[in-house]
This record gives sequence, structure tokens and C-alpha cells, in this order.
Amino acid sequence: MKHKYQLKIIALLFALPLIAQAQESLKGQVLEVVDGQEVPLPGANVYWLNTSIGTMADEEGKFSVPYSDAHNQLVISFIGFKTESLTVNSNTFIRQVLQSTSDLDEVRLSAQKQSTAKSYLKATNTFTVTNDELLKAACCNLSESFETNPSIDVNFADAVTGTKQIKMLGLTSPYILIATENIPAVRGASQAQGLSFIPGTWVESIQITKGAGSVINGFESITGQINAELVKPTTDHNFFLNLYGASSERLELNAHFNTPVSEKWSTGVYVHGNTLQKKHDVNDDGFLDMPLYNQINVMNRWQYTDPEKGIVSFINLRYLNDGKQAGQLDFDPNTDKLTSNAWGSEIDTERIEGSFKLGYVNPNLPYQSLGFQMAYSHHDQNSYFGQRIYDIRHKSFYSNLIYNSIISDSRHKIKTGISFTYDHYNELVETNDYARNDNAIGGFFEYAYDNLEKLTMTAGLRVDQHNRLGFFVTPRLHLRYAPWEKSAFRASIGRGKRSANIFAENQNLFASSRQINIFDVGGKIYGLDPEIAWNYGLSYLQGFNLFERKADVTFDFYRTSFENQVVVDWENPYEISFYNLEGQSFANSFQFEFNYNIAERFDLRTAYKYYNIQTDYKDGRRSKPLVPEHRVFANLAYELRGQNELAPWKFDATYNWLSEQRFPDTSLSPPEFQRDEFSSTVGTLNLQVTKVFSPKFEVYLGGENVTNVRQPDPIIGTEDPFGPNFDSNFVYGPIFGSMYYAGLRFKLN
Repeated sequence: MKHKYQLKIIALLFALPLIAQAQESLKGQVLEVVDGQEVPLPGANVYWLNTSIGTMADEEGKFSVPYSDAHNQLVISFIGFKTESLTVNSNTFIRQVLQSTSDLDEVRLSAQKQSTAKSYLKATNTFTVTNDELLKAACCNLSESFETNPSIDVNFADAVTGTKQIKMLGLTSPYILIATENIPAVRGASQAQGLSFIPGTWVESIQITKGAGSVINGFESITGQINAELVKPTTDHNFFLNLYGASSERLELNAHFNTPVSEKWSTGVYVHGNTLQKKHDVNDDGFLDMPLYNQINVMNRWQYTDPEKGIVSFINLRYLNDGKQAGQLDFDPNTDKLTSNAWGSEIDTERIEGSFKLGYVNPNLPYQSLGFQMAYSHHDQNSYFGQRIYDIRHKSFYSNLIYNSIISDSRHKIKTGISFTYDHYNELVETNDYARNDNAIGGFFEYAYDNLEKLTMTAGLRVDQHNRLGFFVTPRLHLRYAPWEKSAFRASIGRGKRSANIFAENQNLFASSRQINIFDVGGKIYGLDPEIAWNYGLSYLQGFNLFERKADVTFDFYRTSFENQVVVDWENPYEISFYNLEGQSFANSFQFEFNYNIAERFDLRTAYKYYNIQTDYKDGRRSKPLVPEHRVFANLAYELRGQNELAPWKFDATYNWLSEQRFPDTSLSPPEFQRDEFSSTVGTLNLQVTKVFSPKFEVYLGGENVTNVRQPDPIIGTEDPFGPNFDSNFVYGPIFGSMYYAGLRFKLN
């Protein structure tokens, strides 16, 4: 019966292009006066009054909006210009020159930029985290960029390696497609630490999509997609410097150098370095609370722009060297490596990346475009955990060709193309070698119906031929309906399929004495079958005014249901077992979010989240360990008004409360090594204040976990780390306690 419904969905997706209908469009051009000459004004907003039907002027100032007799007031606006409201009684070309506010008497326009922007118009449940939001936590890499975001959960994977793990809809990052500029970036060998390899200052914005997402970027995403847009050589500062220091003696440096090379070419060099060399053991268990580390990360980025020919291109070259040391305080890798003298771990990673992007927009037909993406990476990790060796080398190639156009008019958009991926893995797990080659070629088609006033729909279908997963179909559908003003009902359904890289994705479990068991079922990846899941989602967003101030509420519910899953079973304290699902596995996620502009430049964001995640293990159904059933989030942001709209002071406070979390079963351990069934609740508070001296210079001071919450005894069996009961994976809260930091930012344009 299930397959019958899936076939109906697939048939519906193939039929969608046939429903395209014609509609008139109102066209025009927006201009401004520069040195007495009328020139195009790109980026101007054009929309029908009291509706959500609108568009943005292109690079030539031209626009096209759906035309209907039901609307006759067209609004054209742009920051720094007088807003014009035009009466439109017929479908004729409009040519409008906007007047700069600097030419007007006593006119003052002001607007508050949202640090996290939600869309009322997109079919997908997508929101954008801007650079302003990233600065609230002084984030130093992408894994630390979600501390002020209620939709992403962040926690340490274990008490030894210092690796931060993110979750969306209750499932870990392997089920999320994480990309940089829509090129899959954190996957395979980089799954465990890849987020820490992307410096925060390199990120211009982050787009987060809940649900299965688009078919354009591949078939692997199941619970959502995270796309990080990087800063551009043409729009970033000519010179940018960020210096950061923490009470833990963590030091970081970020420097950007951007310059035009010619009229069409620009380049940027981005340097990131971080180090921590002081040993900390606040809880006196004999183990480092955080690893010692060094990282050097350099990227050279080239941008080519030819607006007359409609061409934009990017070339990225990147080199990373990252080294971590963890374990006991008296561990010396020169004398104790892979011995029983002292327990220690080192993770040394070298990574080389190169990518190329080319975009072409038809100057005569702006709705027609062609894009090509290509990327190569070589990831080399050498590591050991106590006396256990884990080495992995991963070579990856990715390419994607995308064509965009319309059917009849701009309400009916299509995207189609073809993609190819190749992955070569070579792993050494203790004394066992695992090597494999994966390759897949696929084609995709996505249709979008875009009647902005009421209904938006995106339906996608892709087919892939994979050398290990075989031939399969991936359908996805997203709907948005707006029955009234500032509302958005959304529904989505989609299928995802992926190969589980069981060792790379669960490296934290090497920091224990558990025996590794793989239940071979004859599958083609470690003897296991691939993971297949369906994701279903419902969401409602409503904006409104409360006491004459802007507010919005969001309700969303998502369910991920696995047809097959590689179960990671560590309910036996002496084993870690990997096997294919026999029965059911699902993850239900409910979130309520309320945002309110309390006063000018004073914003409140709150959220409540509920998880119900269940899996049928070999010994019965259990909830997923170390996942809080309830989470409460609150963020306050306040800016003091200054001259020329410059906010001289910025204040931010973020509070996270997590309910108790289930520990894996330890009933088979001796009493002194057993843990309670559930952890304690955890509440943490982060604070930051920023002093802006000028547009060029600012300093910031902050504290993480200022209430000094610490988990007692996060590591089991510290007295005998080479004994059978050693385990560092029972982490549910902070280990180090309070941490304070300070830094500065300097910019030159």
C-alpha cells in the first residue's frame, strides 16, 4: 500500500509541468539620476500595495510582476530613495525615476535589518541567518554558529575530542545536507569535524531549510539542508581583521584581503588560525576538559563578473591543517603514543579543496540561466584513541549542471540538470582495512508554481544510478498557502537515501573500550544496506502587530520515518553494534517559536521544542539516547541608537534549557560504573556586549555558560582508561564551566 502512494506521488510530480497556464505580466524599469544622467537602479522593490505580490529589479533596473485588474496601486521603493506609489489602470510599460532622499528636505528613512529573516513567500520552510546574527556569539567556526538559533541543537559529541555535533529535527548532521554555496561540503570523512573547518568570518549568511529540501543538490538530505554563503571578493571589505582571545587561552585570528585585479576580475585571500595550548582539568578527573589544538586554514577566492554578458564565476582554492591532542593530563605523544603508559588521542587532518562555479544569465531573457558547479577535495586524517587506530583518506569529486527557465510566464519556473559524484574511501580501523569506490550519476527536474499572493509550490524529482545503491527515484514536494495577510501554511514530503559511513560518523565511540560489532547482512557498505527515509512536514507562520510592534509566531511539526536505517546500538556498555533496522524507527519534532520587537532595536526571540525519537533495537524499542525531550530557548538583543544610524552599543543574551536526557543502559556494568537512567536538566546563559567605535572598528566582550553549569564525572572509568569500563560518551552538558572572551574587528573598504 505504501508503494502505491509513493508511485502516485511520483506520477503527480511528472504531471506538474502540464498544469502551467499563461498570465499577463506588467513590465518596467526603475532608474535614478547620477551626475545628471538617468541610470538603472538594480535591487529596487516593486510590489502591489497591500499584497505579497512583488519582485526585485534586476541589474538593468528592469522588473516584471503578475498583472491583474484586481490591483491598481504599484509601489516602488529602495533604501535612500523616496518611495513612489503609482496608479496603474492598464498593462503598459512603466519607466520610473526614483528621487534620492539626499535631494529632499527633511526626509529621514530608517529600517531595522533582521538578523534572522523568515520568508513568507517560499514554498520551502527556509530562513536566513545573516552575518549580524553570526556576530552575536562571536562564532569562530560554523559548528559554533548555531548557538543563537532555536532550530539547530549543538552539543559536544564526547568528553575527550572536543568535537561539536549539531542536530536538526532530532537527528544528527549525517542526515542533513551541509553545503557551501550549494556544493555539498560536510560529508564522508569530514562528517565529524567538517563544521569546525569553516571559519565563521568567511560566512556571509546561512540558509537553513527544514524538511527534505531540493532535489538539485542530491539525494542524501533527509531532515534538512544547511547552506553557507561565503563572503565575496567584490562585496567583502578590502581588509578585515578579527582577533579573539578567551579565558581558556584560546587564541584566534581571521584576516581577509580583497582587491580588484581588473575591471572584471577580483580576488580575495582569507586566513584563519587558532590555537589552544593550555591544559585544563576543572573537574579533577585527570583528563583534559578540552583538547589542545592548532589549525591553519587558508582560502584564495577569485570572482569574475561580466554583467553585459550575464556571466559570474568563482574559483576557490583552500588548504587546511588541523591537529588535536586529547586525553590524560600527563600524556606525552612523544613517549606514550599507542602505549598503556597514559591514555591519549591525536587527530591530525590535512585537507585540500578546489571548486569552480560558472553562472550565465541570458541578457535578453533574464529568466533563462545556466549554472555549472564542480568541486574536488582530498581529506587525509590520521588518528588514534588510546590504543585504537583510525585513519581515513577520502577523495571526492562533485559536478552539477543546472538549467533554469520558465513555462509561459514567470509564475511557472523550471530547473533541470544532471549531476555526477565520485568518492574513494580508504579506512584503517584498528587492524582492519576498508576501501571502496562510490559513484553516482543522476538527473533532476524541479517545477515551481509561484503565485505569490496565495499559492507557491515546488515539486522535484530526480533519478540516480549508483554503483552500490542501484537505480532509485527521489521525489520531493513543498507547498505554501497564504489564506490571509502575513501568513504561510506549508506542507512538505520527500524521500532521502544515503550510505552510512559508520566509522567516520561515529568517531567519538572510539574514545571508549567498547568492542565494535557489525552485523553483516550482505550489503555493499560494510556489509550493511543503505539508509532510506521519508520526511513529512507541516508548518504555519503568522506575522502580526502586538501593541503596535511587530511580532510573529511559528508552529511546525516534522516526522522522519525510516524504511531502513543503520542502527547505532550502544545499549550494552561493553559493545557498539551496527546493524540494519528490523522494525520501526522514527523521529517526531514539534517546535513553537515566538518573536517580538519589544521596542525599537530591542528584540525577543523565544522557542519551545519537543522531540519523540524511537528506534526498534534488537532488545526492544527505546528512545534515542542523549536527546532532551524538551528544550526552551530565549534570545534578547538590544542596540543603543547612535548618530548616523550607527549603534554604538549592542547587547545580546541567549538562554538554553534542556530537559533530562536518557543515558544508554549501564545495568550490566559494576555498580561503581553505572549511571542513572536519565541525566539532570541543564540551563546555560551566554552574554555578549559589543562597542562600536566607528564603521571601521569595534570590540566585543562576552561569556559562555556564565552561570558556570558543569556536568560532574562526564567520563566513566577514568581511574583505568585501558580497562573494560572506560567510556567518554555520556556527555549531556558543559564540562569546562564558564568561559569568557574578548576580541576586536577592524575593517577597511
